[in-house]
Amino acid sequence: MEALKSPLMGFFEKRRARKFFIYIQNYNEADARTFEGRDLTRMTMAQLFMDFGLDQNTVDFIGHALALHRDDRYLQEPALPTVRKIKLYEESLARFEGVRSPYIYPLYGLGELPQAFARLSAVYGGTYMLAKPGCTVVYNENGQACGVTSDGETATCDLVVGDPTYFPGKSKVVSRVVRAACILSHPIPSTDNSHSVQVIIPQRQTGRRSDIYVFSCSYAHKVAATGKWLAFVSTTIETDNPESELAPGLAILGGWDYKFVDVVEVSQPVGDGRADRCFITSGYDATTHFETTVADVLDVYHRITGRAMDFSKGAAQQ
Repeated sequence: MEALKSPLMGFFEKRRARKFFIYIQNYNEADARTFEGRDLTRMTMAQLFMDFGLDQNTVDFIGHALALHRDDRYLQEPALPTVRKIKLYEESLARFEGVRSPYIYPLYGLGELPQAFARLSAVYGGTYMLAKPGCTVVYNENGQACGVTSDGETATCDLVVGDPTYFPGKSKVVSRVVRAACILSHPIPSTDNSHSVQVIIPQRQTGRRSDIYVFSCSYAHKVAATGKWLAFVSTTIETDNPESELAPGLAILGGWDYKFVDVVEVSQPVGDGRADRCFITSGYDATTHFETTVADVLDVYHRITGRAMDFSKGAAQQ
């Protein structure tokens, strides 16, 4: 794996890590022979790491950069969910030939995703009303959402899906996030001049309770002018001086041309939406890999339909 090329691990630690990764790669939940005597539904992740003698820096790297855990609670939980997350990273890394990253990013930016959704929705009979100001959710006599009003026009519906700002009183603030958006004239140093980079700084490395996330992409992705890079640094706020909490992430950028800092609240719905037909999404946390966003979309789908998304079926069968 790419992890074994890291200069952060010594020779003997790389040997131990290699044995661990081979075990993960060979592990098959349907084949007890691959368990090697371990019951990962009972063994904690901390015990599994200890079995292979991995040091703390390697544990931080695997748990936060590969398994994408946001804190260390997973260490005292059963190992199987984390093993699945590591295997997902490995399978994603091998998904596209010639690609050295488990992540994919759309040309012209993330705005292409809702555009693709809009086009697909239209194929299945969806109607779009764009640039509608002051949208307000309408409720019937039973307190259930039955439409959306804008500019004196009301579109009726059976349910409404939206972010917390459209549903006053139906969500709660669970955290705050500070983000810095920077424009650079160079790639992030020590990243092999890469046009896209994902860096996760584990909480233990900075004495924090939350990880710091750094993401960068460039003109190669059609999101910046020729010769320019965009970099984003974010974390969950823990102090009264949010911008200072970004310092370890900003330090690796190698300088910037412009920097913009924003602080936002992260809200979550207080109900599941089944009673009032208001299916509310969660706010965006500090992560830059969108795992939690995907999980939120799948959760909304489950709340609306009452069943989990089955990826073995085509869209028309869902």
